[in-house]
Order: sequence, then structure tokens, then C-alpha cells
Amino acid sequence: MAGHVAEFTDANWTTEVMESPIPVLVDFWAPWCGPCRTLAPTIEKLAAEFEGRVKVGKMNTDENPNIPGGLRISAIPTVILFHEGKVVDRLVGVTPEGKFRDVLAKINIQ
Repeated sequence: MAGHVAEFTDANWTTEVMESPIPVLVDFWAPWCGPCRTLAPTIEKLAAEFEGRVKVGKMNTDENPNIPGGLRISAIPTVILFHEGKVVDRLVGVTPEGKFRDVLAKINIQ
């Protein structure tokens, strides 16, 4: 994983995501998921570009089932944008980079 991409777990979820002072973009994925691997370069690019303005990270759903279960994630990849501890938007499947930019624009991140 790129240095810019955070790793979220069931254990660090509250401090890293829910209490984050900046918006958080979370990619829910699993190592066996082909579409997740396809999306990975886009997530890494967004992490580098928005570093300091948006926290971008991944959560392995196989290793951390509690949070994804609570969020009713039924397909991966699913990417959710959180702001001030609340869900702003949810994208399911391999999503074009421009769509992520549209979602970030909802909270005035350009």
C-alpha cells in the first residue's frame, strides 16, 4: 500500500475515522477481490493528491468484519466518504476518478 494510504481497522476506527478533524475516504476491500485491485491505483492517487485535506485509507473486510457489517456493506469495493463522523456518500464498484472528485466537491474539497 502507498505511504499516503492509511490502514483502518475495527480497533482504530473511532479515532481514525469517526473523530478525524478532516474528511475521511474509506475503501472497503479484500485481497481476493479483483475489482478492488483495479480500484487501488485510483485510491492511491487520491490519497497523494488530497493529503492533508482528506484522509484516504483502506479497510480489509476479511480482517475487520465488524465495521463493514455495521455499515451494511454487502459488496466490495465500496468507498464511503465520512465528514464529521457522518456518511456523506457511498460508491459501490469500480468507480471512475471523476466521480470521487464529485463526491469530495459536496464538502467543498477541490
